[in-house]
Amino acid sequence: MLNQYETVFIVTPVLSEAQMKEAVEKFRGVITGKGGEIVNEENWGLRKLAYPIQKKSTGFFNLFEFKAPGELVKTLEIEYKRDERIIRFLTTKLDKYSIEYAEKRRNKKESAAKVTEE
Repeated sequence: MLNQYETVFIVTPVLSEAQMKEAVEKFRGVITGKGGEIVNEENWGLRKLAYPIQKKSTGFFNLFEFKAPGELVKTLEIEYKRDERIIRFLTTKLDKYSIEYAEKRRNKKESAAKVTEE
């Protein structure tokens, strides 16, 4: 039985676009390499932080929604802690109501994207 999780991590703003994408790719690989399946991925871009972290006031925010065995979360969080490019992260297990809400949010985003394409 795979649980569904959502993880948001903040990448340091001093990286180039290529370095930031490489960091995101690394964590995508950690999830898929250990038996996880990515359901949704969002890049929220460069955003202002509510308070300075490591003397930085902005960061690149990324979200992964994924299904995985519970042991994978521990591995993923260890990788976050080891990587100096990550300044904050938060992983939560989604219950049935959170999963429903996430699906509605995804569908709303997809329909908004289709409208802007037309």
